[in-house]
Amino acid sequence: MKKLHQEQLFQLLRQSMGLTEQKDFAATAEDWQWLHEEAVRQSLTGVIYGAVAQLPASQQPPMELLLQWIYEADVINGMNELLNQESARLTRLFSEQGRKTAILKGQANARLYPDRLSRQVGDIDIWVEGGKKGVVALLMELGLVTELGSTSVEGKPTASYHHVHLPPTKDHIVVEVHFRPSSGNFNPFTNRRLQRWLEQEIASSCQPVDEGFNVPSVRFALMMQLSHVQRHFLEGGIGLRHVCDYYWLLKNSTEEDRREVASHLSSFGLRFTASALMWVLHEVLHLDEDLMLCPPDSYRGEWMLREIMAGVNFGYHAEREKHGTLRRFSENKWRLLQLMRFDFWEVIWMEIHFWKSVISTLPTRIRYRTLSLSTIPR
Repeated sequence: MKKLHQEQLFQLLRQSMGLTEQKDFAATAEDWQWLHEEAVRQSLTGVIYGAVAQLPASQQPPMELLLQWIYEADVINGMNELLNQESARLTRLFSEQGRKTAILKGQANARLYPDRLSRQVGDIDIWVEGGKKGVVALLMELGLVTELGSTSVEGKPTASYHHVHLPPTKDHIVVEVHFRPSSGNFNPFTNRRLQRWLEQEIASSCQPVDEGFNVPSVRFALMMQLSHVQRHFLEGGIGLRHVCDYYWLLKNSTEEDRREVASHLSSFGLRFTASALMWVLHEVLHLDEDLMLCPPDSYRGEWMLREIMAGVNFGYHAEREKHGTLRRFSENKWRLLQLMRFDFWEVIWMEIHFWKSVISTLPTRIRYRTLSLSTIPR
């Protein structure tokens, strides 16, 4: 990747989010092709199009690419409207059963962007009060699931540590119903403290919004999504969309919110990830120091940014993912050894968690004649 390309991408990203004034933008047809492909890889097609649309005609991409970009941005707008409607429907459905709910991450984050329909959608994450047993029983009663499998190889919805995957809707929308607010940490000691805080915060902070669903407090979102970033980063990687989401959470937070979250970073096992993310936010989006949760760490931050640009979300685009199973497995394990310098104890507990899951799911995977490790529940 050319350094120039990366700087062009960051410039467009900052302009699309209204963080810098529109400047002259010089890019060749080849540059534009790379920028579009990278926007797609980073799940920022609609967001970055906001900057592209504001450029003078003489500085915009070639017409064929521009038309393609316009079409993709329009599709993203429509999908956001569809997911907002489905989020509102699910909120009403569970409310009628007397359950508190909150939309987590995706559609809740999208509301914070200058253009609320530009953020590329994923699935719908909805927290429903009641704990695992109560939520699973409710899903059965409503007919949203009929039976649960222990691993994905059984072809049934599964209940992981924190949520149930529902079968896709007729519009191909994937919904995860959370009975815990977060997948949390691998370290059981820090995770216990983190989960207790998150459960107390979400139970008392859900507020309705204009889109027809409820969202948790910014304070909750800052903590929950930081742990989400940490887990994604260690398991394979994160993308620039995570960075943009966190920027808007910080911009919409109060000093009291940031002080509360910062006070728990060490005890919740999130200090290293927070310091790395603060550096990335400053480097990419020029985040003010006043909005940071903690001092930035350039060593871990540069590491995080390299992986963001190389592998994107879950590291799907990383070079190691292009190899065969055995080599990919060995390179992923080598990556984890290196990550011990990033967060030693979280990586150790992550590996313990992995091998416990391998052993516990082995009988099911043998029965269904697949030993693929991709079916190991996270």
